[in-house]
Parts: sequence; structure tokens; C-alpha cells
Amino acid sequence: MFNFIDENGCKCELSFEKGPYEIEPKHVLVLVYYEGKWLCTINKKRGIEFPGGKIEPGETLETAAIREVYEETAVQIDDLKWFAYYVVHDAPPFCKAVFTGKVERIDEFVEEHETLGMTWLTSEELENHPNLSFYMKDAGMKKMLQEVKHHERKW
Repeated sequence: MFNFIDENGCKCELSFEKGPYEIEPKHVLVLVYYEGKWLCTINKKRGIEFPGGKIEPGETLETAAIREVYEETAVQIDDLKWFAYYVVHDAPPFCKAVFTGKVERIDEFVEEHETLGMTWLTSEELENHPNLSFYMKDAGMKKMLQEVKHHERKW
């Protein structure tokens, strides 16, 4: 378990072991690496971040992950694999399940209410971009990016 304090001052716990979950995940985050770059969405309020969001009634975590990536970026993913989960001790606390996915196809983006579309960033750009979302700057994100390098996934 990796513990850290996020940019909002909340205690967070990151685990790379699947379940059991302290808090049932109701949010998803998806890491997609393609042709040497990371898929990011451009959130109108928060800035550049990995795609993700809340599960909707009747959805599984996997279905929500695929839907959120497509809604936010117009990238259809497949070969989804569980990667990590992290708990944010906010009021109320919540848990995100983190997945990796592979690009199946890239469609033309039609503006969605939350995002301005996608951008692809190298690892260096991801570390130094001036318009990163607050959660992309925290110790948990840095730890996930370190761990994904050692992940069994063959991008």
C-alpha cells in the first residue's frame, strides 16, 4: 500500500493488489499508452488528465472504463486490464479502480460537455505539462506511472 496526501490535502491509499476493497470502487481511471504516448483528455475545468469518471447504474467497472474513455476522447479501447485502485479520504471517501487498455480505433471527436477532446503526451510531457489536472500532479500518479513500467502489459 502506497500512502500519500493529494493536492487537495486528502489522505490517499494506492494499491496494486486487486481487492478486497476497503471502499467499493465507484469511479474508474484508465491508462492507455499508444505509439510512445499517453492518452489524456482535456477537461474544461481541471485541465489535462487521464480519462475516467463515475460508473452509471447497471454498469460494471470495465464497462464504465470503456465508456468514459470513448466519451472523453473518441478512442475505442479493448483488452482492458485491472491495474490498481486508490482510495481518497475525502468527505465522503471514494475509491477509483484503475485500468490499462489498448487502442482499438480512434474516431473523430465530437465535443462533449466536460472535455475538449484528447491529447497524446510523452512521459516527459506528462511530467512537465503546465496545464495538468490537480490529480495528475500528486505522488499517487507518479507512483502509478513508475509501476506501469514494470507491469506485465505489452503495449
